[in-house]
Amino acid sequence: MKNLKTFLMLAGLTAVAWQRAPGQTFKVIANKTMPADEISPGELRSIFLEQTLRFAGTSVEPVIEGSGPTSDAFLREYLGRDADGLRMYYRTLVFNGRGSMPNTFGSDAEVVAYVAKTKGAIGYVSASSNADNVKTLAITSGRNRGERILLTHADPEYPEILRKMHIGGTVRLRVTISAKGNVETADLLGGNPILGENAITAVKRWVYAAGSSQATIEVSIPFDPEH
Repeated sequence: MKNLKTFLMLAGLTAVAWQRAPGQTFKVIANKTMPADEISPGELRSIFLEQTLRFAGTSVEPVIEGSGPTSDAFLREYLGRDADGLRMYYRTLVFNGRGSMPNTFGSDAEVVAYVAKTKGAIGYVSASSNADNVKTLAITSGRNRGERILLTHADPEYPEILRKMHIGGTVRLRVTISAKGNVETADLLGGNPILGENAITAVKRWVYAAGSSQATIEVSIPFDPEH
């Protein structure tokens, strides 16, 4: 009986450790100039899937760590993808001119070094890695931050004449999302006005996850004449 109780106690402790392990295998880091101290799962997803180029009022750059337990855990938990699936996703973005391949490094030390010297950089490393020269962001539930997850995306039309003239850049929009998830309004904040109109037309077809109330966010859409 005593051995049985000991076995059950150890099994229970193992189960608790297993449940906690995913949250302890990595941490999210950012350049020290990043104005935020925390980030939500939805914001992480939007940044690393390049659905937004801004966070906490500043431009951001996602930084990827190569294959390994740390990267596998992060991608699975916050992006719902494995390494191969993420590479294919980025290649599709590049092919469609909607994004670029992020910088990828092979170790925690390389990720930390790049994030430390690059304003706006945000990445992830193992929980035990030395991150003295960067800021560690707390991952919040996001329930009180008004986050909205993008469910349906539509690409904007890129006028061929502007592409041939190498007129491009990033368009910034202020987007108002209803509680049901549809885009109610989209206003141009910056960028080429013609590209802005096309971006607004596309964004109004986007659909977000439903929320408890209306939300207003900023969206950045790149137009790259080389793709």
